[in-house]
Amino acid sequence: MKKIAILGSTGSIGTQALEVIAANPDMKVTALAVNRNIDLLEKQVRRFHPEIVCVYDRTAAEDLRVKIADTPVRVVSGMEGLVETAVHPGSELVLSAVVGMIGIRPAIEAIREGKDLALANKETLVTAGHLILPLVREYGVRLLPVDSEHSAIFQCLQGNRGSRIDKILLTASGGPFLGRKKEDLVNIQPEDALKHPNWVMGRKITIDSSTMVNKGLEVMEAKWLFDVSYDQIQIVIQPQSVIHSAVQFEDGAVMAQLGCPDMKIPIQYALTYPERRPLAGDRLDLAKLGKITFFAPDPENFPALKLADRAGRTGGNMPTVFNAANEAAVARFLNHELSYPGITDSIAAAMNHIRRVDDPDLSQILETEAETRDFLQSFWENGGK
Repeated sequence: MKKIAILGSTGSIGTQALEVIAANPDMKVTALAVNRNIDLLEKQVRRFHPEIVCVYDRTAAEDLRVKIADTPVRVVSGMEGLVETAVHPGSELVLSAVVGMIGIRPAIEAIREGKDLALANKETLVTAGHLILPLVREYGVRLLPVDSEHSAIFQCLQGNRGSRIDKILLTASGGPFLGRKKEDLVNIQPEDALKHPNWVMGRKITIDSSTMVNKGLEVMEAKWLFDVSYDQIQIVIQPQSVIHSAVQFEDGAVMAQLGCPDMKIPIQYALTYPERRPLAGDRLDLAKLGKITFFAPDPENFPALKLADRAGRTGGNMPTVFNAANEAAVARFLNHELSYPGITDSIAAAMNHIRRVDDPDLSQILETEAETRDFLQSFWENGGK
């Protein structure tokens, strides 16, 4: 029986992971964590019977205690509760699917407790990869990617670990605004950016896909996951979203992972690794598909790509600045308080303002996040759009 904790159980990844677990009787949910969606969490508690749940919002946690008072489930809250959930002794694998940098501390503590980590939280490696990877090696745990692109690369490397990677081909759909020019994006509204052509994802990651911030974050994540340089990662636009990424080896051979755009495939592979199991869903029909097309990315009209490359190559705390600025800007955009171009303008302003810190520890990473958010609040109050 594989015992699994899910951090972010009411989000897109978390709910699909629970569907995978429900279809596999040798898996058991031992711990769940959410931000504040206690209505859905209550349903999950009554169906999956975890031993402990965390509601990050303390007021909502009190409400949940009342709702599930008839169960033996323990309810905790806040960051200390999220960490307690991640290190719960009844779990052997932790799926981190929370959104944002709150995922870093629980990931670190889970690794220190010897738990395998299935990672769907980009921020953990983007901002703290230099801390996470040494811990993974020290404690001998598995770090299993859940993002479709990184899972694809991981799958291509099975049986090829001894072969040198020449290049990672990181694919992108191009989002809903593929082919648009900067001047066409000035008046984009949240409702427009949330219409992804292929994937059903959470609101924040869908916006990130439209700006291509998401792809910039994935490049930084791939650097840590696969121990390659930034020069060895090439972004390729593949609008059909059936090639989820590929690896070119030193002999010139390219191996790609293909499939329908369905996040349950990488989720299940992370939960069952190294085994593959049957999974209900659509199957890729190449004859029906007819063709697969490729394009180079457009950094002039999607400036987030250049900013991400700069952040990654600069290193230190600059990926944290990039990520934190984007989080704050996307939240403001979704509230109709910031223009669509203002997202990348805000990231650039923060990167130009925040002082670089070499090799930051966790406290410096979190200080950088707070400093970035404080700067942007002032930036917006003084006319930044």
